[in-house]
Amino acid sequence: MKKLYYSANALLILILVLLVSCKKNDTIKLTENTKPKKTIEYKKPKSISYQIENTKDWLKTNETDSSKLDIVYALNRTDKTNFKKLDSIVIPKDFSGDLVYYLPFPLHVKALEEVSKIIIFSYPTQTFAAYENGELVRTGPTNMGRKADPTPTGLFFTNWKAEKTTSTFNDEWELKWNFNIENKKGVGFHQYELPGYPASHSCLRLLEKDAKYLYKFADEWILKDKENVKVKGTPVIVFGSYDFDGPKPWLQLPTNPTTLNISEAEIEKQTKLYIPQILENQTLRETEKMTTSL
Repeated sequence: MKKLYYSANALLILILVLLVSCKKNDTIKLTENTKPKKTIEYKKPKSISYQIENTKDWLKTNETDSSKLDIVYALNRTDKTNFKKLDSIVIPKDFSGDLVYYLPFPLHVKALEEVSKIIIFSYPTQTFAAYENGELVRTGPTNMGRKADPTPTGLFFTNWKAEKTTSTFNDEWELKWNFNIENKKGVGFHQYELPGYPASHSCLRLLEKDAKYLYKFADEWILKDKENVKVKGTPVIVFGSYDFDGPKPWLQLPTNPTTLNISEAEIEKQTKLYIPQILENQTLRETEKMTTSL
């Protein structure tokens, strides 16, 4: 009888240990990022160097080459319509690589490996980058806030989105693929014309293909009610400043091809302060997904 008593107690203790163990494992799964890492193979050009050419002269022999045009539009931070208005442009001598090699963001950032998704805008270079678990998945040009209406810098999160909406500055301005990041100030990223320099009223202008990509890439916030946010959206970091009184920074590329390059260490420096807050919100979103799927 005594032996049976001890056996029952031992069995009870074993069950309790297993339950606690399972509970611990479940808790760990909520905070760990188990999403498989995204790897993209990009084609590197044989050499990276640039030159200045007359826009009209260059278009005479290249206006039907869409792959070259995409790179040159991005390099000059402009779009098809405004490109033709430029007197001279920066072009690479070698077009054999993918766009990522002609824009400044690093392909991988170790400090962002635990961050499932993030979008970063560089004011000095007028470019953006989207990362998944530290891997660059999208980059392109942007035209940010003009001198009179600079884009605010720091950490933001995507809020609400709309395929088409009207600007709060002018109701005649139609914004496509708009994603708000600062609700009170009405700041967001969206498609709009890119003249080739910071020209917006604080928003982050994009080419339509990039605006559409980020529109699908980022997550909307989750609201508790009309007044309170339950879970924030995708983190967005805007950093640096632009020299509005100086020449366009990318015009320096012919004399120094790496002058605009953003190092992995620089991205780590710009994001380090915000990582705890980003991961906390990321865990909340993962928990919310698990709760709603039950």
